[in-house]
Amino acid sequence: MLRNQQLAFISILLLITSCASNKIVDKPIVFNEERIELTQEYLAERYGFENPGVAIVPKMIVLHWTAIPTFEGSFDAFNDPKIPNWRTIVENVSGLNVSSHFLVARDGTIYRLMPETVMGRHVIGLNHCAIGIENVGGTKETPLTEAQLKANIWLVSYLSKKYDIDYLIGHYEYPLFEGHELWLEKDPGYRTEKTDPGEDFMEKVRNATKKFNFKPLPQ
Repeated sequence: MLRNQQLAFISILLLITSCASNKIVDKPIVFNEERIELTQEYLAERYGFENPGVAIVPKMIVLHWTAIPTFEGSFDAFNDPKIPNWRTIVENVSGLNVSSHFLVARDGTIYRLMPETVMGRHVIGLNHCAIGIENVGGTKETPLTEAQLKANIWLVSYLSKKYDIDYLIGHYEYPLFEGHELWLEKDPGYRTEKTDPGEDFMEKVRNATKKFNFKPLPQ
């Protein structure tokens, strides 16, 4: 019964958000009963939530790159509910697949993969309060594009008007939140080194969204 209620909740959210903006294309990843159950397990085991749902209250936006050159490959990496066996570092922590709320194609098209107020697994310690924006590419051969930069600026602005967002961070900056009140990861050994989406990209997005007066990062 609980999982059916969760599925109904997600369906309603998708219906509501699908009309939010003509700049966003809805392309949902699989969010079935298995993914709901794995998400609840993640919230319970990683963060200590008791009887968790899958809803979040967004306080943070995290920008990423996929390091995968194509939109199709990037989408497929998030689509399955269960994490693939080759992702040994994160698989050993949870069977829940990685995911993100948005995926920005190299031409700047913004795709919404899941409702903004449902937990996605994209940043250690902070998934319970973070909206994730992934960008296709990010390798030496496929650097992030000017179109993606403009799309990220627009999307950060859109989300910051819609939610009470305190922080805008790049994925590489997540370790700064260890010990912060938002940090909930229980395992001190579960960390990964990240460089996405690059310092230059983050600086440009921050400069373009200064009017939202995001809080400074913890030092």
